[in-house]
Amino acid sequence: MSASELLPQVSQEQAALGLTPTQMALKAARRHLGLQLGLGILALMAVFAVLAPWLAPHDPYLQNLPLRLLPPAWADGGQWEYLLGTDHLGRDYLSRIIYGARISMMIGLGAATIGALIGVTLGVLAGYFGGWVDQAVNFLVTCQLAVPSLLLIMALVFVIGQSITVVIFVIGATHWVLYLMVTRSATLRLRELDFVAAARTMGCSKFQIAVKEILPNLANQITVIFTLEVAVAILNEATLSFLGLGVPSPTPSWGLMIAEGKTAMFFQPWLVILPGIALFILVIAINLLGDGVRDITVTHRRG
Repeated sequence: MSASELLPQVSQEQAALGLTPTQMALKAARRHLGLQLGLGILALMAVFAVLAPWLAPHDPYLQNLPLRLLPPAWADGGQWEYLLGTDHLGRDYLSRIIYGARISMMIGLGAATIGALIGVTLGVLAGYFGGWVDQAVNFLVTCQLAVPSLLLIMALVFVIGQSITVVIFVIGATHWVLYLMVTRSATLRLRELDFVAAARTMGCSKFQIAVKEILPNLANQITVIFTLEVAVAILNEATLSFLGLGVPSPTPSWGLMIAEGKTAMFFQPWLVILPGIALFILVIAINLLGDGVRDITVTHRRG
């Protein structure tokens, strides 16, 4: 259900029941199928990620060469002990996919958080102070946009070295422009409103106004961008791992699993299809959640 469909219902119910906008937003969220579906899938994947050591049937790093390239259990030659088969080194594929959820979600959340810290900070500074601060920030944005982000990420990882920590920081440090543009624009509008002028009159410092008055009013926009950037970070990690510049082997990463399986994809297609499906489901769930948050946010703000 879109925001335009939710808005009339919210306005009517708010008037009839006397509920606050926050309460109405929660009611609208319970009716939003996409948000519920995305949240449910993400909750399930989070459970797999957190409980991976207990849910994985085998050690994801354990090699068993005599059982290499076993097909899934339902295919000819498969074994139910290895439900999704094994890879080229005999490692259990189901276990590696379960552990891969942990890697993808950790990198997605970590990189999106770093990008938010950089982008929101610069956006609020540029929007509130203006002048030479705004010009300096705009120069940084121009420099960032002048280089394709994926190319820059690949170059930085190649120079610094491959590790999960490096991948998180490099992706986060190159994905802050969207946060900046949105928060700068919103801050330019907010700084002219009466509540900011009242805070100045009461003697609040510029730092206090930025943190206590402006930032809370940017929470909705930041949340929506954050959900989208998590999905982008996960796809970037998968791309890097596929190209051999992401999470180093033998760490179970879905992108790395696809890269390792591509040489045998015509004879053992499950090596590419299964991690590809897992990656697709995770990104779709995050996008559904982001769309739902956006719809509810628009309804909450207008209602």
